[in-house]
Amino acid sequence: MGRLRSPTIDLLVLFVAVYLVQQVAAIVGYGAGWFALATPLDHRPWTLVTSVYAHTGLQHLGVNAVALAIVGFPLERFASRLRIHAFVLATGILGGLAEIAVASLLGPAGAVMGASGAILALYGYALAGNPLSGGLLALLNPGRTVTVVLLASAAVLVTLLTAGPGIAVVAHATGFVLGIVAGRKRVLTR
Repeated sequence: MGRLRSPTIDLLVLFVAVYLVQQVAAIVGYGAGWFALATPLDHRPWTLVTSVYAHTGLQHLGVNAVALAIVGFPLERFASRLRIHAFVLATGILGGLAEIAVASLLGPAGAVMGASGAILALYGYALAGNPLSGGLLALLNPGRTVTVVLLASAAVLVTLLTAGPGIAVVAHATGFVLGIVAGRKRVLTR
């Protein structure tokens, strides 16, 4: 696939474009709340989408851009542009909603933004959907329960490795698990 039609490049450009719009919006008095997913959702329903592409700062944007490039370019060889965009948006929204839902159980829910849940869904997909891991699981034939435990352990490990202050770990875990399930089902494969 030519780089001009690259969904990874599309997403990187979209991340930067939304970040620039965020900066302009901040100058004219519209803060992060106009882009971040927060409750109640009926006040700003567009944040279901904007929260996936918005970032809290240049470091956040940079880390997500590098993480996306590492997994995005290899995956786009096997998936259509539309499927990758739909997958990123869907897993990003679901990760953000999971983060808000869990946070609201623990107290007042904050806001969430960024593509890391969706990017970790791509990593989960790459882990579970590639022929090597599928072949290894078929060769070892560990059974359904052991397979679920192995994949859940991978999700916990990735979540712990990406945890930190202000990090949406529930969105990360949700994205990674969604990616694993999607990878096992090969939903991105043409």
